[in-house]
Amino acid sequence: MSADTVWSWQFWALLSAVFAALTAVFAKIGVSDIDSDLATFIRTIVVLTSLAAILLATGKFSNAGPISTRTWIFLVLSGLGTGASWLCYFRALKIGPASLVAPIDKLSVVFVALFAVMFLGERPSLNGWLGIALIAAGAVLIAFKA
Repeated sequence: MSADTVWSWQFWALLSAVFAALTAVFAKIGVSDIDSDLATFIRTIVVLTSLAAILLATGKFSNAGPISTRTWIFLVLSGLGTGASWLCYFRALKIGPASLVAPIDKLSVVFVALFAVMFLGERPSLNGWLGIALIAAGAVLIAFKA
């Protein structure tokens, strides 16, 4: 694997997908004996602690520089969205099978594409739209019994 591959967005996106898949499996097991909101809280503490350790170890806390109001607003909104997503995801995992919850959760890919068009002015290619439609169709086929 070349250095260029390791630093490409595709590499990191693939790792994200692998970790998200592991998250679903681990969370399904972890939420089985406790309230889903408490499970989300525990997960959040682990994420917060891990990221703080990484930032401290790499010196990124001290090199942060000024952060604009606009940046704060959108990062807070993103954090609220993440929190809401995690609460809903853990609740869904508590009451449903991970193999069905995860595909519906992955409809977020479709929503990202639609929101990116509406709010960011992005324009997927024809192949991009085809892929987005296939993701949507696949999630529906997996998650809903005929």
